[in-house]
Amino acid sequence: MSGVQQPVPSQGGAAVGPRPRQAVIDMVAYSPPTSGRAGNLRLDFNENTVGIPSWLLEKIRARLDAEHLAVYPEYEQIRPKLARHFGVHENELVLTNGTDEAIQLLVNTYVNAGDRVIVLRPSYAMYRFYAQLAGAQLVEIPYHATDLSFPMEELLQALAWQTRLVLLANPNNPTGTTIPLDQLRALLTAAPQTAILVDEAYYEFSGITALPLIYEFPNLFVSRTFSKAYGLASLRLGCLFSRSSNTAWLRKAQSPYSVNGFAVLAAEVLLEEPGYVEEYARQVKSAREKLCQALTERGIRFFPSQANFVLIQVGDRTRLFCEAMRRRGVLVRDRSYELPGCVRVTVGTPDQVERFIAALDEVWS
Repeated sequence: MSGVQQPVPSQGGAAVGPRPRQAVIDMVAYSPPTSGRAGNLRLDFNENTVGIPSWLLEKIRARLDAEHLAVYPEYEQIRPKLARHFGVHENELVLTNGTDEAIQLLVNTYVNAGDRVIVLRPSYAMYRFYAQLAGAQLVEIPYHATDLSFPMEELLQALAWQTRLVLLANPNNPTGTTIPLDQLRALLTAAPQTAILVDEAYYEFSGITALPLIYEFPNLFVSRTFSKAYGLASLRLGCLFSRSSNTAWLRKAQSPYSVNGFAVLAAEVLLEEPGYVEEYARQVKSAREKLCQALTERGIRFFPSQANFVLIQVGDRTRLFCEAMRRRGVLVRDRSYELPGCVRVTVGTPDQVERFIAALDEVWS
C-alpha cells in the first residue's frame, strides 16, 4: 500500500464545502414530473404524441454506424439544409441543444449580473431559470387574468427602463395565446438596444412567425425546436436565428459540440421527409378543434389556443382530476401552481382526443 493515498472518511458535517453563487442559492429548483410516463397516453408535456413512423425510424437507423458514435459531431452538412428549410441564410442560424440552449446562449451573450431581464407570467420556466442563474434582475409581467391575452401596454411600460433581454413565446406556453405581429413590431421598435427573443416552439401548429422580421429588426432573435412537431424531444435539437452579426457573437459564446451527432443525423432524415411533420400538424389542428368543441358541449371552460395544447379549468380539484386521469392511462399537466384551477392538455391525434374525452366523461361525471 506504499505510495497510495487512502480516502479520508467524512466527518459527518464537521466540514463545509464550497459555497455556490448567491443566484443559485436563491433559485427555486425546477423538477418536472417526467418519470413513470411509459405506456400512458402522453398529454402532459406537449411532445409529439405518436413519435416518428417506423419507416422513417428505419431510415435513421440505416445511416447510423459505429463511426458516427466514435467521432465528435460535424455540422457543415446540416447547416445549409436547415437554412434552406427555414428560409434563411446559413450564417443567420445557430444550431442549439434544444430551445433551452438557445435561451442560455442569449443570456450568456447579452446579460450581466444585475441586468434587467423581462419575462411574462405564466410562461416557459426556462426563461426565468436562466435569467436567475445569471444573477439578472428579473421582471415578470402577468398575462391578463380574464382571458390570458398578451399584456402589451404593461410590457411597453416595463421596456421604458434599461432592459437587456426580453424572452417571449409565441404561442405562449401554457396559455396557448399569441402575440399579434403588429404588437411585436411595436415592441422591437420601442427597444432597439434590447435583445428580444420570440420562441416559436409551437410554430407548426399556429402558422404565425416573426422569422422574416430578422431582416428588419437587428434586435430580434427567433428560436425553433425539433422537440414538438418533429418528434425528437429526447435528442434535444433546436435553432436560433438572427442577423449574421448577432449569430457570430452567439457562436463565440457557445460550446463547440453542444449538439450531438445522432440528433444531427436524425434531423437530416426528417428534413428529407417534410410531409410527415405537415401531416402530423394537420391532425393536431383538427384534433384541437374537436377537443374544444367537446369541452364547449360539456360546459367546461377553456382558453382558445394556437398551439398543440389547450388550457382548461377544472376548479379546485386539479390534483384529483390529474390523478383520476392517470389511473385511466391519460397523463395531463396540473398548472394550478401558477394558474389556479387550470390543467393543460396536450392535443395529439383525433383518435387520442377521443380517448381523452372518454376518460374525461368518466372523471367529470
